[in-house]
Amino acid sequence: MSRLTAIGTVCLLGTATLAMAHSGVTNPAVMARMESMKGMQDSTKMLGAMLKGTVAFDAEAAREALHDIAQHAAETPDLFTAREMDPKSEALPVIWEAFEDFVEKSDALQSLATVSAQSLAGEDDLQTVMTQLGAACKDCHARYRE
Repeated sequence: MSRLTAIGTVCLLGTATLAMAHSGVTNPAVMARMESMKGMQDSTKMLGAMLKGTVAFDAEAAREALHDIAQHAAETPDLFTAREMDPKSEALPVIWEAFEDFVEKSDALQSLATVSAQSLAGEDDLQTVMTQLGAACKDCHARYRE
C-alpha cells in the first residue's frame, strides 16, 4: 500500500470513528475534546485531499490548515487536564497516568505543524509534511486512544 493510500485510509477511518463517537456524548468536557480533535482531523483531511489531487494545491490554505492543527494541539493538554470520561469517549485512562508523555506528544505535534506551516514552500513539501503529521498522530493515538 502506498503512503498516499495509507494516509487516505487513516483519514477516512478517523472520520467515521469521530462521527459515531460524537453521537450521544453527554459530558461537555469530553465533547470539547472531541470537537478539538475533529478540528485537527478536518484540517488533516483538507491537506490529504490536496496531496491526493482531489483538491487543487493552495499553499496559503495548506499553511492555514497547519496553523489550525498547531492551535488544536496547543489546547489539547488543557482539554485533558481534568480526568473527564464519557461512555462514548475514545480516550484511554492511561492519558492521566502518563500525562507528561501525553503533553510531550501534543507539544511535538504543535511544533511540527508550526514549523511545517512556516517552511511549506510548495506542493512538493506536502508529502513529507503529511507523512510526519501521520506519524505524530499515530504515535499519540496508539497509546492514548481506543
